[in-house]
Amino acid sequence: MTKHGNRAGIGMTSARTRERLVQRLRDQRITNPVVLDQIRNVPRHLFVDEALATRAYEDTALPIGYGQTISQPYVVARMTEALLEGTIPGKVLEIGTGCGYQTAVLAPLVRFVYSIERINALLDRARNRFKELGIRNVHLRHGDGFLGWPAHGPYDAILMAAAPLAIPQVLFDQLAPGGKLIAPVGPEGKQQLMRITKRGEELQKETLGLVSFVPLLQGLG
Repeated sequence: MTKHGNRAGIGMTSARTRERLVQRLRDQRITNPVVLDQIRNVPRHLFVDEALATRAYEDTALPIGYGQTISQPYVVARMTEALLEGTIPGKVLEIGTGCGYQTAVLAPLVRFVYSIERINALLDRARNRFKELGIRNVHLRHGDGFLGWPAHGPYDAILMAAAPLAIPQVLFDQLAPGGKLIAPVGPEGKQQLMRITKRGEELQKETLGLVSFVPLLQGLG
């Protein structure tokens, strides 16, 4: 039996376990049915270390090594829902691939995801998971998230999976007119989840709540 087969068969993927998580998100006012379906269907246990697999469907962040975490399912759902509200973006830039869980939730809901990760070992792991799950509309790059990925811009949306103290201007420059940027912003312990929409020369800012993310770091890991 393959490693995937072993991990898929040890009980933590039961429909009841996943449904309990989805109900918890509903209780926290996640209402978009396609987002809830993705949380239900994406095998989160494949994105965490095997030792933590039994905790994969808890609504909590978990360590994935290299000082990084897999985001709490509620936060993944909230960010995805905020991204999809109104016009569904065709092309999305993701800053911080990490283990690839947020990417896997988002990818079937948009046309293309361009995802940057500064830690090469995490990028390789995510690439293997996407291949295993048949996700083919994600383009990956080992790079510095502070610089974005200008070659494929402008983007209909940008999603940041790590928190800068302030959002780099270069990312707004890569955002298409009418585009949305979803990001945690601020120092540790005081981060706000922001949705910023580009309206001509103006940036319309909305605060979506308090969150806790690892900081966005410059350079390559």
